[in-house]
Amino acid sequence: MTEDSDKKPEEAEDAAASESDAPEDEGSPEGDAPEAAEPDYKALAAELNDRMLRAVAELENYRKRADKERQDTAKFAISGFARDCLTVLDNLRRGLDSVSAEDRGTNPALEALAAGMELTERELMGTLERHGIVKVDPKGEPFDYDRHQAMFEVEDASVPAGTVVEVVQAGYLLHDRLLRAAMVGVSKGGPKPERVQAPIANEDLAQTAAPGGAGGPGAGADGEETPPEGDGEADTKA
Repeated sequence: MTEDSDKKPEEAEDAAASESDAPEDEGSPEGDAPEAAEPDYKALAAELNDRMLRAVAELENYRKRADKERQDTAKFAISGFARDCLTVLDNLRRGLDSVSAEDRGTNPALEALAAGMELTERELMGTLERHGIVKVDPKGEPFDYDRHQAMFEVEDASVPAGTVVEVVQAGYLLHDRLLRAAMVGVSKGGPKPERVQAPIANEDLAQTAAPGGAGGPGAGADGEETPPEGDGEADTKA
């Protein structure tokens, strides 16, 4: 009995020591879970700011496009109606051209009729001009592919080739946009038209950039032309 009683307190002390040495909450789920990463608020704010700026820019571009389309619609909506009015204007001019000055002077009724047609023509032309329609009479001007339509060629050596010498039907512009091309006759056989060079703003710079000019690639320190530098090897080819 004495030996068993002496062993019990020692075993109890060993058990208590082993429990105190064991790690605390090693298998607990809270100890294994990683800490949540803090979001990068600066990067998020930069991204949102970039998206907002892009949206504002797209909205501004859309507003500008819509405004331009609205202006173009208001300016050129009468194109079809104006083109039909040009036919009436052409017929008035043909009627006036068919009456000679002699017939108008000898016939008072014909003179009154022609005067009324001229007044109508002026009023119609003034109405068209108030709406941005301008007549194009290119006689004596160089032929323009964008505004003229060549109907025939005329041999005329007194003017440069490609000059409009006759206008069969006048052209018209609507707010600087071609409404109807002018039908014209173009000269041929004359001298070629001279090319007009735009004036140079800085003549010193032009002389410097010119080949062989002062300071150019072919000039030396005193302005004399110097031979180009070789690659150090003599040319042995015949």
